[in-house]
Amino acid sequence: MNKVGLLKKLNNASRGNFFSIEIPKATKEDEKKIEELVGELEREGKIKLRECIQREYSVYLHGICKYVSD
Repeated sequence: MNKVGLLKKLNNASRGNFFSIEIPKATKEDEKKIEELVGELEREGKIKLRECIQREYSVYLHGICKYVSD
C-alpha cells in the first residue's frame, strides 16, 4: 500500500467529508506503514485524523478528508 492508494481508500470509504475505514494488517510492519502514511497525509493537509485504533488484525481509522482529487 502506498500513500495514493490509502488516500483513494479513504475517499471511497467517506460519507461527505467524513471517513471511517478498517484496514486489515498481517504484521506489525503493516501497522507501522499505515501509521506512517496517515501521518504524511495529515502533514500534507489532505486529511484530519480523529481516531486511530489498533486492533488485533486491523487498524481502524476515522476522520475528515480535507481535500481529495480524483
